[in-house]
Amino acid sequence: MATIRTAGTPPNGRGSDRSRFNRSRHRKGATTRGSALLMVLWISAALAAVAFSLANTVRGETDRTSTSLDEVRGYYLAAGAVDRAAVELLWSVSSPEKRRIKQGSASVDYTFPTGVAHVELIPETAKLDVNTVLPDRLMRLVTALGVEPGTAMEITHGILARRGGAGGAPSLPPGPSFPGPGASLQEVEELLSVRGITPEVFYGTYIPVQGDPGRGEPRLIRRNGLVDCLSVFGSRNQVDANTADPAVLSAIGLTPGGVQLLLQQRRMAPLTPERLGQLVPMLGPAGQMLRLEGNSILTIRATAQVRLPNGQLSDMKRTVAALVKYMPPSYPTPIHILRWYDTTWSN
Repeated sequence: MATIRTAGTPPNGRGSDRSRFNRSRHRKGATTRGSALLMVLWISAALAAVAFSLANTVRGETDRTSTSLDEVRGYYLAAGAVDRAAVELLWSVSSPEKRRIKQGSASVDYTFPTGVAHVELIPETAKLDVNTVLPDRLMRLVTALGVEPGTAMEITHGILARRGGAGGAPSLPPGPSFPGPGASLQEVEELLSVRGITPEVFYGTYIPVQGDPGRGEPRLIRRNGLVDCLSVFGSRNQVDANTADPAVLSAIGLTPGGVQLLLQQRRMAPLTPERLGQLVPMLGPAGQMLRLEGNSILTIRATAQVRLPNGQLSDMKRTVAALVKYMPPSYPTPIHILRWYDTTWSN
């Protein structure tokens, strides 16, 4: 019996097999092309991530280098401001009619082509002599710096022992150590060996503002430390009314109201002998412990900001300080730098 097949149909179904083969090959080609496209996308994403990371690294290194450069420039700008202030103070004494710095000023501002500098002038008479300060004043001083009464008492006894005023050994932590000199302190940094005096107590720290600070008000304020209030060259009696720290004013016996009154008056303008004479009766008996200037040793502390190529000031601030002694006219070098601080605090 003959087999009937339609026209165009290959014998034995070979057309159907070829059609399935073509479809299979088409699917495999599409899958290969999709895999290649996906691989290209993944490689592109990886290269983009590498490029982004490299760009961030380059930007970070550029910023770091720029900051380091601003710091170095700021250092030399601040050092120059210290030198300028030291010389201008000397001129003010040798030639009062050509005084460059106003008498009694606690600070002076300089503007240079390369930046600005704020210079603080802190006579050693603004601090108490660490080797002779009375125990009750020392206790009031440490308490005024925010130290708890128990710790303040421990620090007071430790300082008295360390300077040999209490007949005891230095208040050192237990363990191997070198024996203390049993005499007066030669540097104020020796107080760091006294039990209870932490770096925060000695150098000062920042504390939160009490209450709710208003818009634009800082949330942290500076609280000074012992280094701002005690010195081996400090005053044994009266302290400088224009520059003494509030804790020092409390230590000599001024009431909180008297301290605020004095701070308000000297913020208006540097105190003159006439203004101080009018103010002393309102401060009570402790007002007799105030004086103006009269010390040949002072700390000159400068904080500088360099000027950027766009004319704005850098956010980087650099502070240096020098402990300067002015010698009598018979000395060939009228200015002696007793100590130099490459890094220091500034208010």
